[in-house]
Amino acid sequence: MAVQGPRVLAAETRWPGAATASYGRRMTSADAARVLAQFLDADGALHTIPTKRRKQLVVLDHVAQSFELGVVYPEAEVNAVLRRFHPDVAALRRYLVDDGFLTREANQYWRSGGSVALD
Repeated sequence: MAVQGPRVLAAETRWPGAATASYGRRMTSADAARVLAQFLDADGALHTIPTKRRKQLVVLDHVAQSFELGVVYPEAEVNAVLRRFHPDVAALRRYLVDDGFLTREANQYWRSGGSVALD
């Protein structure tokens, strides 16, 4: 099996599954901004975690941006970052890992997915 390099996502495909999400159309950055406005308070905290998959991926991508690429975080630090978004840090952490935004090994976490700004 050949090893593939990092996957670069196009600007309009910012999270896993976006191209095949509901209704068969890609979510644009304007769509994502509307989703974030719907679920984030003025201080940036989530008032609720979306249950619809497509919206949940937008929110998880936004949360994942709080973690620097190439930095390994202990679980306590991940929890502190996630607590700024929502009190249920265990659920957020699980969603981020399960959907490939973070990778976990021996209670250490690092960002492994999500959108990346290309300059």
